Amino acid sequence: MQERAARWFRSRSTTWRDWPLEGLLTAKLRQGSSISLVIPARDEADTLPAIVTTLRQALMKDAPLLDEIVVIDSDSHDATAEVAEQAGATVYRAREIAGDFGTRKGKGEALWKSLFVVSGDVLVFVDGDLTRWGPHFVTGLLGPLLADPEVLLVRAAYARLRTHPDGTVTADGGRLTELVARPLINLHWPELGGVAQPLAGEWAARRSLMESLSIPVGYGVELSTLIDTASRHGLDAVAQVQLGERAHRHRSDADMALAAAELLAVAESRRAQWTYRCLSNLPTAGPSRSPGRSPWPNGRRSRDSPIPRAPPRHPAMLAPRERPGGAAARPEDLRAVRTSHHGDRESDSGLVLRPWCYVGRGRRDAAGARRGGGRR
Repeated sequence: MQERAARWFRSRSTTWRDWPLEGLLTAKLRQGSSISLVIPARDEADTLPAIVTTLRQALMKDAPLLDEIVVIDSDSHDATAEVAEQAGATVYRAREIAGDFGTRKGKGEALWKSLFVVSGDVLVFVDGDLTRWGPHFVTGLLGPLLADPEVLLVRAAYARLRTHPDGTVTADGGRLTELVARPLINLHWPELGGVAQPLAGEWAARRSLMESLSIPVGYGVELSTLIDTASRHGLDAVAQVQLGERAHRHRSDADMALAAAELLAVAESRRAQWTYRCLSNLPTAGPSRSPGRSPWPNGRRSRDSPIPRAPPRHPAMLAPRERPGGAAARPEDLRAVRTSHHGDRESDSGLVLRPWCYVGRGRRDAAGARRGGGRR
């Protein structure tokens, strides 16, 4: 492991036992934070009710840690939406949220569109197909965010369990992580080598971070948010929490092949941006920033801070605070991004060869209500 990665691992890794519920409740009350749990789901009727019921009882009724549990249904063919609502979750159809942005089926779409319908300034994401887990997944992920304002993104670390055809269970799950994601990270982003589960479906982030990132619509959302956060804000903006063991419903090889292709596409787009930032750090003939204004927090650069300069971005890709008047991305801006930044290239089979991304944030109307529809 690279030395920078090792230093990060030692300083930013904790376990869920380090974050007792009582301390989280105190921190939440002191900060006045609101917390939303988001579950992206597609055909998860068998596992989703138990997840919603357990979390609602433990972290809403017994202890008021979560303010809402929201399920984003991505065109399920089964009764996912119905059983989630019966279990106590608020359910929205992804295709009916922010309809003027169109629809692109995928996990990334569900997570990005959740910004239009949730109210929390801290967001926790949990997969809807978990079979071995516990409420400590949520409390553990929230710990670093409630304890340290410099932490923007928290990733889960755990042993991935795999059930074999003969019924035996081993801790060698995570095929995509070991065969695709980890080699990519070790090759192109070795400073992220301390992240144990770069594709973990359980993670937490500040809303402000999510509003500033471009989100791939497919499987690569976890990888993209990790790379983009470290690139823009430095390694110390990322933390990870050991959650123990985790198991979920396994996917077919065909599904894994498509997910692998999406990961490679996302990695390729981020690799080009990362290389541009590295080249931008070379000496130039003129100043690269306004005189007297430091691009680093507290006016100084830490050893793990990212390169300050970035490639020019379309206005729709700017964070809200960077746009005139703090406005969110407009539909016409998003359409321009589709062609000018990411293109719209697909193979004959429909496989996206370059990641199609949503950008911007959920908008509020004049009455202050979050726009978007689809509530069931």
